[in-house]
Amino acid sequence: MPFVYYGQGISQFYQDFIERLMSQLALNGTEITNKRIGTELAEMDVKYIDENGRMSIIVDGENIKVIYDVQREREEVRRGLGGALTGAGIGSLLRGVLSGDSDLKDRVIDAASGAIAGGTYEALEGYEDSKEERTIFAQELAEAVKTVEDDLQYIAQGQEAAREALREEARERSEEDQELMDELEEIFVEIISLKEEIELLELEGSDVRKSKSRVERAEKLYFEAKEAMKDSDYSMVRAKMRASHNMIEKGKELLNY
Repeated sequence: MPFVYYGQGISQFYQDFIERLMSQLALNGTEITNKRIGTELAEMDVKYIDENGRMSIIVDGENIKVIYDVQREREEVRRGLGGALTGAGIGSLLRGVLSGDSDLKDRVIDAASGAIAGGTYEALEGYEDSKEERTIFAQELAEAVKTVEDDLQYIAQGQEAAREALREEARERSEEDQELMDELEEIFVEIISLKEEIELLELEGSDVRKSKSRVERAEKLYFEAKEAMKDSDYSMVRAKMRASHNMIEKGKELLNY
């Protein structure tokens, strides 16, 4: 009877799960041979103390399923036949039963039909009971799967926290971008308004050279701030905007004077 275990919600770590599980089992003294590892299925033979079996690791939706199929020998059948089939060709019968010799089927049935009183029935029941018991390695495997699952769940939680932090940072940057763009737009409006006023006064014959140089400098700083926005260099953006705003105010003062 196979034993089945699940690693919940960690299929994205499939390859990592396999490596960690094999390492965990190896540390516990498990011998792993005949490995075949694919993208969604891995199979390998395992031996723990005197217990042998075959282990499969499968991607199952968001989960990882581990199947362990222990290789049991029907020791109970051997004991039962040994006690009940004395004189019935026990050596050849056992060899046939254990090797799956179909030619011996009728002989086994005939022999067993008269052997229940000798203990065969109880032996077979003992075998069925033993199939339901968790083996020593199955217990080790259950603990190893749980340990690896917990480790990967912790990693998954950390990654999700990091992704959420990045999303939050992106939201904050988006808000800051919009805030800075609004401020830049206000500065540009002031520059255009001041340039229009300077041009009108210049047409009227006023000396606006100092104011004009200030607004031209303000406009240059404005475009430099826009370039810094493309690089998300917010400290430079704010510095250029402050300088541009100061040039605008100075231009207005000189114009009024």
